[in-house]
Amino acid sequence: MSAPPVRTVEYLLPSAPAGVGQARSLVRADLGRWGLAHVMDDCLLIVSELVTNAVRHGGSAYTLRLEERAGRLYGEVFDPGDGVPLQRSPGVEALSGRGLQIVAAIADDWGVATTDNGKLVWFTVACAP
Repeated sequence: MSAPPVRTVEYLLPSAPAGVGQARSLVRADLGRWGLAHVMDDCLLIVSELVTNAVRHGGSAYTLRLEERAGRLYGEVFDPGDGVPLQRSPGVEALSGRGLQIVAAIADDWGVATTDNGKLVWFTVACAP
């Protein structure tokens, strides 16, 4: 019996507000092609939050990568910016600062890894039907 296929896509996107919508469009198309419409809304929200952070804090461009393997979707956003994103607890009146709380609530797992030239924020979502 052969192993199930591994599907992977990777995109280099400009760090501009329009890039957030472009990233969502790419995720929507890839997950649709992979037959993963049942996790699309969650993944779109997670990617929106991570990409927005990369656009705000990351530098001139960022990389979005998705991989589906054995019933799990792994995603990551890499940017060359300094600092490490931290989950915050903004006040009720705050207009921002909840992105990583949303990621933590929706993703099965997530984390941050630093590299010599930036940071990588990753997430996983179970996608078995």
